[in-house]
Amino acid sequence: MQVEVKVFTVNKRFPLTISRGTTAQTTNVWVKISQDGVEGWGEASPFGVGNHAQKTEQIKDAIAQVIPLLTTFSPLQRQQVEQLLIQQQIPSAARAAVDMAMHDWLGKFVGLPLWQIWGCDRNLIVPTSVTIGINSPEGARERARDWLNYLDVRLFKVKLGSPDGIDADQQMLLAVQQEAPNLEFFVDANGGWSLPDAIKMCHWLADLGVKYVEQPLARGQEESLAALKQESPLPIFVDESCFTSVDIPHLANYVDGINIKLMKSGGLTEALRMVHTARAYGLQVMFGCYSDSSLANTAAAQLAPLADYLDLDSHLNLIDDPFMGALVVEGKVLPNDLPGLGVQYSAFAA
Repeated sequence: MQVEVKVFTVNKRFPLTISRGTTAQTTNVWVKISQDGVEGWGEASPFGVGNHAQKTEQIKDAIAQVIPLLTTFSPLQRQQVEQLLIQQQIPSAARAAVDMAMHDWLGKFVGLPLWQIWGCDRNLIVPTSVTIGINSPEGARERARDWLNYLDVRLFKVKLGSPDGIDADQQMLLAVQQEAPNLEFFVDANGGWSLPDAIKMCHWLADLGVKYVEQPLARGQEESLAALKQESPLPIFVDESCFTSVDIPHLANYVDGINIKLMKSGGLTEALRMVHTARAYGLQVMFGCYSDSSLANTAAAQLAPLADYLDLDSHLNLIDDPFMGALVVEGKVLPNDLPGLGVQYSAFAA
């Protein structure tokens, strides 16, 4: 197979602030593979999680480095390619882009969308949450209004873990709830709380009807999750603490669910493996995203029928998404009927 790598920059309609910083623009990597007249697409987006940060140039260079090796494989040899890239210590986001492109190629080759190849039922897809980043109470209220005016919103995910402390978190969440009193809320602290603050916030959030808390403690503090689970009246999900299926057995007794992201997992192959592993341990599953365009989020949407929760909203906050794919219907990100990922160029394509 032939492999081509490009970069493209996307800009957010509204910058997103989490406990680790603010993002307004990202430069992502677009991978195209081709064989037998069929072309498959994949995307890698940079992200930062402590020592596991993956930057655009690092991702692009890693893929370019292994192109001579990849050309000896067929797109049908996904698992062999996956093992090769792991052996070469290729960053997970780079592996995700290659794996995604190979899946896209397969679907186009046989003329079927991936969700259909996997036997998934689109009727099982739940609405996606949309994200409100850390802000002042009035800023968060305004951001909620923006989402409500732009989209048929069913769920809000509110980013907490403010550097100003849990009092600021509480004021912000109350402001958002006042703006949208009839919606359900999830909370993601992105590891921004201490254990005492997490215990306090879980009780406070439960009284407000919040559905779950995601990544209350920082990656590296997993040993404290046991103490938090004993105290928390809310389900606890982990994101930064769980990259692949290998992490799940070590977390299973201390959490209620995991957030699967293609950039962390290394692609759809491992994401599906994570779903099965999580279910085997009785855990719930959600799919999330980083600063992904419609390309990567449409790929994740192919597995959406297998999830309890979805947070695939990053492409909805872009003003210049070069792709179009999954549709948003009644708050749900639904993969279409086109073969493969079902992704095409959008009006913003260069």
